[in-house]
Amino acid sequence: MYDRDALAQLIREKALKFGSFTLASGKQASYYLDCRQVTLDSAGAQLIGEGMLDLIGNPLPELVGGMVIGADPITAAVLTVAGSRGLPLRGVMVRKEPKAHGRGQQVEGPYLAGERLVIVEDVVTTGGSSLKAIEHCEAVGLKVERVLAIIDREEGGKEAFAAKGYELTSLFKVSDFGIDPSGN
Repeated sequence: MYDRDALAQLIREKALKFGSFTLASGKQASYYLDCRQVTLDSAGAQLIGEGMLDLIGNPLPELVGGMVIGADPITAAVLTVAGSRGLPLRGVMVRKEPKAHGRGQQVEGPYLAGERLVIVEDVVTTGGSSLKAIEHCEAVGLKVERVLAIIDREEGGKEAFAAKGYELTSLFKVSDFGIDPSGN
């Protein structure tokens, strides 16, 4: 059972840092959300897996996954919780660049063209990373249904996904932590 309050507390204690940071988008920020401190923690992984699986809801897609590193522990957590509930779900990992050896794949995992996929992400700022993951997944014939994030920084990502026809749903928004996304 998903405990939203427990996950919020873990995020406050372990992931939320204040200072001066440069984000992946290139933006400067007065706070940083290092969600790997939570996604790579057993209690955090369990809570995230439960929360994300609840967000996915029914009907369940065939696949869940996203851009390597950030999405990998989220994908694993969702798959583990799904498995414990007897739900059929598989995962994919999207590489930033095609693999230079073997089959040269950019999207890895047990998938078939035409299958439905939910993209997962730790923190969404502008949505750039997940939009690239979507592009690569669609290039191999997957049907991306929507994007799920642990936290939406409320800095344009939701709108960027909407402009491309995708819905962003998140477990939290930065405003849930008392942070004004406009910086005021």
